Amino acid sequence: MNHNDSTPTASPNTADTPAKDTEASAAAMDARVADLSYEDARARLVEIVTELEQGSLSLEESLNRWELGEALARRCQEWLDAARERVSAAQTLTDRARADGAATEVEDI
Repeated sequence: MNHNDSTPTASPNTADTPAKDTEASAAAMDARVADLSYEDARARLVEIVTELEQGSLSLEESLNRWELGEALARRCQEWLDAARERVSAAQTLTDRARADGAATEVEDI
């Protein structure tokens, strides 16, 4: 008996497709979610997590949801990073105003 006869073979079209299409797929998913607000992206991400946790999706459906979930998570992180920058900028302005006010008070004495 030849052991090579029982070895499964991958078709030429599917053997390297996932690795080759990963970057294009991520970019496409990012484009799909680019206009979502933080709240909308987070709500959709929660839905996807729930769907995946139920375990009733096919492997392909699960992978598609996972990729979309990754894009949604990146979108949420973009919103959070931007919010963090805004808070930091506002805090810097407040600190400067306080420092200027303290300097003015000292000069008035």
